[in-house]
Amino acid sequence: MPCSLERSKSWCEMSTDFHKLLFDISESLATSELAALKFLSLEYISKWKLEGIRRPQDFFKVLQEKNMIEAGNLSYLKELLFCISRIDLLETRLGSSREEVERELQIPGRAKVSAYRYLLFQLSEDITEDELNSFKFLLGKELPKCRLNPKAAMLDIFIEMEKKGILGEENLSKLKTLCANINVSLLKRIEEYELKFGEEEMIITEEQSGSTGSPEAHARWPVTSVASDAPGSWDESYQLEVYKMTSRPRGVCLILNNHNFAKAREAVPELRRMKDRNGTDVDAAALRRVFSKLHFTIAEYKDLTAEEIRKTVNIYKCEDHKDKDCFVCCILSHGKKGIIYGVDGQEVPIQELTTSFTGRNCRSLAGKPKVFFVQACQGDACQKGVTIETDSGEQDSCIETDARFQLDCIPTEADFLLGMATLQDYVSYRSTRQGTWYIQALCQHLEYSCPRGEDILTILTAVNQEVSRKTCMPNAEKQMPQPSFTLRKKLIFPVN
Repeated sequence: MPCSLERSKSWCEMSTDFHKLLFDISESLATSELAALKFLSLEYISKWKLEGIRRPQDFFKVLQEKNMIEAGNLSYLKELLFCISRIDLLETRLGSSREEVERELQIPGRAKVSAYRYLLFQLSEDITEDELNSFKFLLGKELPKCRLNPKAAMLDIFIEMEKKGILGEENLSKLKTLCANINVSLLKRIEEYELKFGEEEMIITEEQSGSTGSPEAHARWPVTSVASDAPGSWDESYQLEVYKMTSRPRGVCLILNNHNFAKAREAVPELRRMKDRNGTDVDAAALRRVFSKLHFTIAEYKDLTAEEIRKTVNIYKCEDHKDKDCFVCCILSHGKKGIIYGVDGQEVPIQELTTSFTGRNCRSLAGKPKVFFVQACQGDACQKGVTIETDSGEQDSCIETDARFQLDCIPTEADFLLGMATLQDYVSYRSTRQGTWYIQALCQHLEYSCPRGEDILTILTAVNQEVSRKTCMPNAEKQMPQPSFTLRKKLIFPVN
């Protein structure tokens, strides 16, 4: 009897913990995210039942009734949170990670959300407000007017199209026609899906010929008949996804431009030889020009102390970026390994600035690219010159070593890019008339390559090549920039 009571108590505790977990997750979900979860579950829950669900708690209750989630099996819940890019909940509530779920979904048949429905969800995420209105206008004769009201989202339109029989897994022709008229890039996404999963079906059919079984639900990644770790098993038809970059404006481009370091020279004796950063305004002007062309809102702050840098970053961390696709921060200052200086000579760790914009700290940027460009030295060695200065800010030939620096500055979370002007331990160079080698090369290549559809990593490789060819005389000193990133998709800044 005691054993029976003990087991009963254990089961009750587990059940309580499970329901508390679901409650905590539901409290963190927005109305639009609930709509997305409902849409992704349409293969398992009827439309009429989903229409009656108004709260995440009720949605989770239905999933339990369907045995889709239970205390010992949360794989479907993990997949749903992964699909809607709530990686923060995946990590903090379910103890999983993006990489773990991605590996799990690579296993054929393991994904429960169909490739077709996930495609529609991704399209809905990429469609702008103007494009949504165009869809409603073009569907005016085929869908009930009451379903095309101003509050109807793109997922609502997809559901109505399915009800009318003009959209389905094997019926994408109407959607393709609409996309061809509204946004050709959406059409290309559908065609890529058809190509990828048409080939997948053929492969599965060939593998199962002669068997009585039928293929399970599509995985969202290409399936091949070769073991994934075998030589030559890479699917050459695989193409990286591209981050959504359609909002106007794309996002904020925050420029922190420190020029006058008189306060540092007065306040910190060891920095008394720190120079003003003549030429930095040339860099700031180039960044303003380029990122304005790329449809970013420019926010420039000049000559900030360390505390003012922190307060400024906190302002943009707390902003609502939900209608924006990206965040860019350009830092122009003196620095040393892993830090930048405020104009008062106080230090701000680069990691502190980048970590402010993780999904946990800035939820409206979760799943979106966060890009940082840092023009500052990362070592204390100085190269003397007449018109060429370094951005170490100090006249000291001592160089420290710390091989872990670069890994510490960028968050381990996905969707970050950190472009450093120089390698760890080394100086970067600045012309007092023409600006810095790095920022000038970066702006020139962005201006040239973005209209040609080049992705940011290709552009940064070209920047590396150009800067590495420059030489600082008389001792033939060199500079090599270093990008670090956890991007999951191609990052392309469209000009149009």
